[in-house]
Amino acid sequence: MKTMKTTKTVALKTGGAVVEVRLPRTMTAEQYRARFAAEHAALRRHYCSVFAFWKACPHKPCRKARACAGDALACLKRGAPEVPRETQWRARQRLLGAMPKTIGAPERHARQFLPEGLCE
Repeated sequence: MKTMKTTKTVALKTGGAVVEVRLPRTMTAEQYRARFAAEHAALRRHYCSVFAFWKACPHKPCRKARACAGDALACLKRGAPEVPRETQWRARQRLLGAMPKTIGAPERHARQFLPEGLCE
């Protein structure tokens, strides 16, 4: 009798939605969530720097570093609605185009979000 392999899945809460994600065989749900959250935070900082929100940032270290060095979530919430959706989409496409083929599943999943989607 042939046994079927079951795929492990985990519910991942992103913003206001819950997404069911298939886990790689060697990864636990906690590891997936931790890597996804870390990539989410890194992307916030990346988009804040790409859109040069540091120019109008009240946080002095951001202006000095000419990159996001403070609270990236607050900065993205403040600036993303003013960036046209087409510009956000192009920035995301550039990021996806530069993504290595060997990137992990949690990181790939996080990079699918538009900058405005990272504000939750």
